[in-house]
Amino acid sequence: MPKGYWIGRVEVTDPDAYRLYVAAKATAFAKYGARFLVRAGRYETPEGDSRSRNIVIEFPDYATALACWDAPEYQEARALRLGKAVCDLVIVEGYDGPQP
Repeated sequence: MPKGYWIGRVEVTDPDAYRLYVAAKATAFAKYGARFLVRAGRYETPEGDSRSRNIVIEFPDYATALACWDAPEYQEARALRLGKAVCDLVIVEGYDGPQP
């Protein structure tokens, strides 16, 4: 079964308040088996637009990735982020098919 992923681009506008979100989201992420693959590391943008923080979070499967988003624990954490950062987030199913 393919894994599920959150892929996000974030521009933090209030770093002190954003730290509250970072701490609060840990509860939901632990509950749903989230694993950071990318977390605000170095990057280049050879094409298109970017934000200062990029994330890729892996979940056991797509349904779990969606469930984490919908979870009250995550939505409470998300409320702490609103107005403190601009975020683009997609939730996507991984690919388990043949590779080139």
